[in-house]
Amino acid sequence: MKNFDFNGRINNSVTLNQDTVNLIKKAVKGKKYIKLNIGIMAGGQTIIKTFGENGEIDYENNVYEIGSITKTFTASLMAKYISQDQMRLNDPINKYIPGLDPDKYYPSLQRIATHTAGYSAIYPLSNWEFAGLGKDLLFGKGKTQQENPFNMDFNKMLELIQKSKLKDRDYKWKYSNFGISLLGYAIGSVSGCGYWDTMTDFLANDLELKNTYLGTVSNKNLKGFNSKNEDCGNWQWDKDGTSVSCGGLSSTAEDLLAYARANMYEEKNYLALCHKKYASASKKNDMGLAWGLDKKNNNIMDHQGGTGCFSSTLVIDKEKKTAVVLLSNYRLAGLEVKIGTSILDDITFAQ
Repeated sequence: MKNFDFNGRINNSVTLNQDTVNLIKKAVKGKKYIKLNIGIMAGGQTIIKTFGENGEIDYENNVYEIGSITKTFTASLMAKYISQDQMRLNDPINKYIPGLDPDKYYPSLQRIATHTAGYSAIYPLSNWEFAGLGKDLLFGKGKTQQENPFNMDFNKMLELIQKSKLKDRDYKWKYSNFGISLLGYAIGSVSGCGYWDTMTDFLANDLELKNTYLGTVSNKNLKGFNSKNEDCGNWQWDKDGTSVSCGGLSSTAEDLLAYARANMYEEKNYLALCHKKYASASKKNDMGLAWGLDKKNNNIMDHQGGTGCFSSTLVIDKEKKTAVVLLSNYRLAGLEVKIGTSILDDITFAQ
């Protein structure tokens, strides 16, 4: 590795400490084709930097798969319908899904959006598929880096709902892609247009984001690479499937900072619904609607994302009016979270 070319200076008022710079160095080391975009919002300014293997390079407004950060967009769209009295947080999910037993208990939208509904963490994957996904992520290779294992049709969704035997109570927090898929289907049912078209309209007309869209586009999306610097391409999402609402968005650092601003200033009143504490997730985190909230300070909210060969994180401090987004076309094995948190601390210290 050549000398890493970055002095830690972001602008005249913000300089990253050496520990943060070292984390960035570690994240790009040995990654020949990495395009790591780090966006910062602080003091009314927006700064975005792009890093390659050997340090800072000319800024590129790349489009990345943002994975599970999609869940916060799904919750935001649900909040819009709640504010319009077309959905209610205490509604059971079967109100929006045909073909289910009306006499059976099904969890509420709130429990699903806070991952306390009790759904299996591996759904919609089988035990075998889930084990394969873990192996691929651990060793940095395998077909799930190139092929999306989460696509699910309506019949599969219905089968898994019926298979689940849940009780009317708050379960211990368990992260559920399947649950957010149910919310996406419910949203599409309420709109009458399906989730894909409804979210597309929401992105363009409510959030006014120019480079954020569902699925991946070959001439727009940055390609992902594995730990051997092999091209993994991009995950494809089924427009008519029921899982895209849990992880199917592509976006840029610029758009995600605009989304962060919309949340921190609650530019749409219904976004405030997503920021309230509804449940406890762990010793360190509470839950809003899809958003993780810092238990010591619920004004700090975050979400991470990961697809086959992409990593992302978005962290917002509503009180300090600061935000950090990190997007990578390699898997960073949790470094994205450490970098995002460390940068937010550096910004707060500078202010």
